Amino acid sequence: MSSRPSVRELIDIVLDEGSFESWDEPIDISGHPEPYRRELEAAAERSGFDESVLTGRGLMRGRPVAVIANEFRFLAGSIGLAAAGRIVDAVRRATREGVPILATTSSGGTRMQEGTPAFVRMIEISRALMDHKEAGLPYLVYLRHPTTGGVFASWGSLGHITVAEPGALIGFLGPKVYELLTNRAFPPGVQVSENLMMHGIIDAVVLTEEIPSLVDRALGLLIDPPTEPLLERRTGKPTGTGTAWESIERTRAPARAGVREVLRYGGTGTVRLQGTDEGERDSAMLVALTRLDGRPCVVVGQDRKAQTPSTPMGPAALREARRGMRLANELGLPLVSFIDTPGAELSPEAEQGAIAGEIARCISQMATMRVPSVSVLLGQGCGGGALALLPATRTIAAEHSWLSPLPPEGASAIVFGDVDHAAEMAESQHVRARDLLEMGTIHHVIPEPEGDTAKSFALAIAAECGAQLRLLSGS
Repeated sequence: MSSRPSVRELIDIVLDEGSFESWDEPIDISGHPEPYRRELEAAAERSGFDESVLTGRGLMRGRPVAVIANEFRFLAGSIGLAAAGRIVDAVRRATREGVPILATTSSGGTRMQEGTPAFVRMIEISRALMDHKEAGLPYLVYLRHPTTGGVFASWGSLGHITVAEPGALIGFLGPKVYELLTNRAFPPGVQVSENLMMHGIIDAVVLTEEIPSLVDRALGLLIDPPTEPLLERRTGKPTGTGTAWESIERTRAPARAGVREVLRYGGTGTVRLQGTDEGERDSAMLVALTRLDGRPCVVVGQDRKAQTPSTPMGPAALREARRGMRLANELGLPLVSFIDTPGAELSPEAEQGAIAGEIARCISQMATMRVPSVSVLLGQGCGGGALALLPATRTIAAEHSWLSPLPPEGASAIVFGDVDHAAEMAESQHVRARDLLEMGTIHHVIPEPEGDTAKSFALAIAAECGAQLRLLSGS
């Protein structure tokens, strides 16, 4: 613990120098029994704080932010009535003032000396935070060692973005309590920040010195206005030559650029999110906050490089996509979805994981977004897994991208009883981008000239996304 900064040191690291102003009123402990009063006085003397939570307002690289910080040295960071009231008051004030909240936790949970009255105040904290998020205001959380119990099960788990210290103990049940209750040691490595990231419960493990950069990038996306476009939009019409099968083969080429390249070359300030935040993670889906040619947005995209015969896109990937859709609605940011999949997972496990239901829920959520949305048919668009990300305010496509209910080989097998007619089926099913444009399924086709590189292709896609987002915003 000695190597970890104190709460005041962390605030000084993250906020602009001298900008923090406390919102905390003095704590009255006169109504508590004498033995507990002595505990509180001793905790205050030992920690230098009057409670386990401090709140206030400051600047983060010039942006106003509210801060809610847990101090473990005060009775193990436990939350009693006074601490809970402080959190609720701070959240409500931040919502009234229209500022984002930066929260950091380090707590054993509810304060046992205050019992159920303190325990149920976690509901008020959660209600206040949901109102804050409903107002479209960001809530960012940094979980520190240790964070357990009711704190992790309320304000520690409600962030739009949630990251944690390396090696931090984070869990619902304290391992010592588990051992005393069951006479068994809790399995090592489960309640550790790195394991939580691997399981899609938190977004990242971040060193203290990296927090200012992460917060700056996140707030830059969440509250800073759009910037002027810098990328050159690709003009002209697609060539119109080539067969459907030739386009399909091009999209299957290993060197073809995908959503990773669009973010690498065309995105700025990108913050990657991991998993569903509900205990699932599938690398076939990428979720991120970024700017595409100056326009802040939430991106959900099927990662072509992560989808292989042994690692197809499963139901968890679609649940990750729905997390991105939910974030876009909550934060008031436009959504950009990238379609590039050989198809969703076909297996007993996928069936039991509700793959069909997740496709349906993605389609319905995409079709009813409260914010502007752009879907991008980037490469392969196969089956229900592709359709899941297609509905949008505007739909665009790369020239050689395609969309079909099954792989052409599968359609051939159904119609002809073999896979030898795949090219013929692709042509007859009108799968190409230019066919989709003629049908009115998509609104714009991005040309893919000969000699296109991964970088030039990715930049063209990003430029067109930015142009479409400007069109939808009217600016």
